[in-house]
Amino acid sequence: MEEFRRDYARLCAAPQDAVLRRLRERGEAPGRARLDLAELSLSPDTCGALGRLLPGSAPFAELALADCGLSEDGAKLLLHGLCSNTTVRSLDLKGNNLRATGAEALGKLLRQNKSIRSLILEWNSLGVWEEGFSFFCQGLGANNSLQRLDLRNNQINHHGAGELAMALKRNTSLQELDLRWNNIGLLGGRALLNCLQSNKTLKKLELAGNNVPSDILKAVEQATDHNRDRQTILSETQNRTCVLSKEILNLKDEKTKQFLDLMGTIDKQREEIARSGRISAGRVIRLQEALNEQHSIMNSLKAKLQMTEAALALSEQKVHNLGELLSAMKQEQASMTEQHIAELQQQRQEGADREGKLFRDLSACNEKNLFLRNQVDELEKKCKVQQDQLFELKQDLTNTTAELKLRAVQAEERLEMEKRRFKQSLEDMESLRLKEVDHLTQHMEASERSMQDRVQKLEAIRIALEEELSQVKAAALTERSHAEEELMKVRNQARLDEQQRLEHLEEKLRLMTEARNEAQNCCLKQKQMVGEAQVKASQLSLHADGLRRRIEELQQDLNSKEQEKVTEVNKVKVELQEQIGHLQAERTAQEGLREKIAALERQLKVLSSNHREALLDKEGEISMLMEKLRMKEADISRMREEEAQRASVLQNAIMAYVQGSSLGTHSSRK
Repeated sequence: MEEFRRDYARLCAAPQDAVLRRLRERGEAPGRARLDLAELSLSPDTCGALGRLLPGSAPFAELALADCGLSEDGAKLLLHGLCSNTTVRSLDLKGNNLRATGAEALGKLLRQNKSIRSLILEWNSLGVWEEGFSFFCQGLGANNSLQRLDLRNNQINHHGAGELAMALKRNTSLQELDLRWNNIGLLGGRALLNCLQSNKTLKKLELAGNNVPSDILKAVEQATDHNRDRQTILSETQNRTCVLSKEILNLKDEKTKQFLDLMGTIDKQREEIARSGRISAGRVIRLQEALNEQHSIMNSLKAKLQMTEAALALSEQKVHNLGELLSAMKQEQASMTEQHIAELQQQRQEGADREGKLFRDLSACNEKNLFLRNQVDELEKKCKVQQDQLFELKQDLTNTTAELKLRAVQAEERLEMEKRRFKQSLEDMESLRLKEVDHLTQHMEASERSMQDRVQKLEAIRIALEEELSQVKAAALTERSHAEEELMKVRNQARLDEQQRLEHLEEKLRLMTEARNEAQNCCLKQKQMVGEAQVKASQLSLHADGLRRRIEELQQDLNSKEQEKVTEVNKVKVELQEQIGHLQAERTAQEGLREKIAALERQLKVLSSNHREALLDKEGEISMLMEKLRMKEADISRMREEEAQRASVLQNAIMAYVQGSSLGTHSSRK
């Protein structure tokens, strides 16, 4: 408002102090959206400045210019500025003695302005000049925003009332019209009453103090009451239709949201089922790969066993050849005993030394055998540990399957609870289900990680065992090579010393027989170890078969779980179909409600049409009665004229008689 005051002071050649004071007071009270310049005599310069400031948007919604003594030019400038204003809702021009120019400016304002809702024109002279007032009425007929018009004490006659009636027939927004204390008369009242037949928006029409008959006033009041009732009925029906449409839209939104939520839950469940299927397939593939690796390991062990058996067969054949050589040597010994007795006696001491060496070699071999036995015991212990670990893995698998079954049962129970409380706590159950699925996936991932760790540990243990077996085999091969080398050395020494060292050969033959026996014992022990290895291999194959059966059982469990999931999905689909059926039933119910609403609207239209026809009939009857009254009034006036004529004739006759009688008496007196 301070900016408005500065603009006024800048545009006005001679700004008025009273106007500046009012504008300053208005700026100090920002809560009021009203500019009150009432009872201030505004000069034409002030009106021109205000007219240049009012176009567009002004910082107030009400403009009070009552009793300002506006001149015709000042009023024209002000109203011209208000033609393009978009913020002023109420205009008060009371007591400004507006005449022809003001009426024309007001008509232009009403034709161009679309924001003014209330216009007060009390105590003016708009009805004196018929042309200006007709222009004002034309603007009122073209206006579609004004709701309240005050035309009290404007000297409006029956011609102005006829112009107003023509404007009201075209106007569709005016609700209140005040025409008190004018000169409308009977004809103007009839014109206004006739215009109310086509105007259905005017709720209030004041005609007091216009010399309008009481019956016309009552008819006008009835018509305005009818318009008011009609407006209230229309507003109620519009409000009801708006409320019903909002409720229907809300129901549609809720149903669409529920349907989308259901589809989202179905998609999530499908994704979870596909994810669990992919995870289970990956697990089965990994287990199958582990089984294939174990099969390959078993095949390699079998191949190694076959190689060891072939090596044992070769060693037995070599032992047999050595036996034949020994028998040949015995025969040669029997032939050469007589020749080498002396040499044998000389070499006894060397044989004793060699016997000590051989005893030391035998003790070393015994220690090696003990070491190998200890290694075999350690391998057996490790196998037992592996069996215990496999047993623990089986127990973990059984526990996990039991937990999965329990959780599946709990999930089924929760699904049943969700079915019962589906409409109330759908989102909560979805969140719980998601949390459970996350927990299950985390638990399964943890169990998979633990299983993978254990499998890696078992593979490491298996690799260590294979390395130990390879070391043992290498040690056995080295021992065999050492034994073969010693045999070759013995053969060479026997061939070289056959003739010279017969006694030494006898000792050596004895020692060789003992070594053969020990070698046979070692072969038997190796055969026993091979048998034990075969037993362990069979046990491992049995364990692998058990693991295979376990995998098959797990696959069956997975298949059963998939079937259960499929059944659950089918159940959910059936429930969704039922819910869709319920939604369709509700939709049909809503359509029935819409049909009922349409039927009610049709009934309202029929009732309104019937009421309108009844009103038209009553108005026709009233018009007929008015015509009868006019005819009766004409008859009465005619009878009065005839009586007046008769009275005048009688008066003339009496006067003539009186005059004649006075003349007769006068003549008789003469």
